Formats: sequence, C-alpha cells, structure tokens
Amino acid sequence: MTDLLAEHPVAGLIVGCEIGLWVLLGLGLALRYLARLRLLSTLVLAAIPLLDVVLVVATALDLHRGAPAGLSHGLAAVYLGFSVAFGPALVRWADARFAHRFAGGPAPVRPPRRGPGRQKHLWREWYRVVVAAAITSAVLGGLVLLVASPEQDGPLAGWIGRVWAVVGLWLLLGPVWEEGRNRGREPDGVADPADVAGGRRSGSVSRGR
Repeated sequence: MTDLLAEHPVAGLIVGCEIGLWVLLGLGLALRYLARLRLLSTLVLAAIPLLDVVLVVATALDLHRGAPAGLSHGLAAVYLGFSVAFGPALVRWADARFAHRFAGGPAPVRPPRRGPGRQKHLWREWYRVVVAAAITSAVLGGLVLLVASPEQDGPLAGWIGRVWAVVGLWLLLGPVWEEGRNRGREPDGVADPADVAGGRRSGSVSRGR
C-alpha cells in the first residue's frame, strides 16, 4: 500500500481530502452545536475549500515534475469539480441534521419520492452535475494549457469528454427517467375514472338492496 501511494501520490491525496472533508465537517458542526463556539465553527467549516486548493496544486506539481498523466490526475479534477458543486449542499444537509439532533431544530425535510417535487429535486441535482462538469473541464483545460507537456495533454483532455458523458447519463437516468415515470402515473389526489365509475355502480347496487 505504501509503495502504491508513493507511485501515485495524487490518488492518496484524493483519499486524504475526502477524509479531511468529513473530519472538518464533523468538527465544525460539533463546535457549533455541542461546544457552542459558533465563530470557531465557522472558521473550521471555511477551511474545507482549502482541501480543494491543496489537491489542485498537488496535481499540478505532480504533472510539472513529469509524472505520466493517468487515472489519478483525471479523478483529481473530477473530485475537485464535484466537491465545489456539491460541497455547499452537503454542508447544509449535515448542518440540518446536527441542528435537529442537538439544538432542537426542525426535522430535516427529505426529498420527495415521487411527483413534481421529485422531478424538481432531480433537475436541481442535475444542474449541480453540470456545474461540476464545467469546473472539472476548466481545471483540466488549465492543466493542459499551463502545466502539462505534449505527452500529458491527450490523457488529460480525454477526461473532459468522460465527465460530460456522465452529465448525459445523469440526465437520462435522473430527471428524464423520472419524467417518463410521472407520465404513466395518475396525479396525486386524482382518482382513476374507472375507479370512480366502479364506486358509483357499487353505491347504486347497495342502495338498491
């Protein structure tokens, strides 16, 4: 394991950033709701984006020293994009649960499981994926233009196409799929006409008796 991390330091740093994210998030919220140290909590939570800065700088330095552009460098850019796009929502999600558990806050509202509310939630999530892909593409483009050698350009640029393929799949398997399911359902609270007619017939038979 040590040899693997030595050969692919960026991969190890991605894991470290993910662990650091949860450590800082948990520590920041514990300081806010358990220790009642709101200012210190805010400072700890504000340090979370610094992990992304460390990751992108380390990735650039690794490429600059001549490391072959590989899986870990592409994943670093993808991780950075999704971290920036989804990070604020993740902090809000965790904050709502800490507030409910330790500060008497309202119960967190779960995303709707069906209907227009579900559709809206999936579209909002997909928009974040688009933002993540745009950030990923910008990071990869910056690495290609500013750091990478000609031998590194191709592997890095290839990740731009991959991340936008994910955007397309997310669109099809998320909001588009849900929209198709909703078209086959009756709107909530609206009874099927056949059921209504059947109920009327049953009522007529009962009164006839």
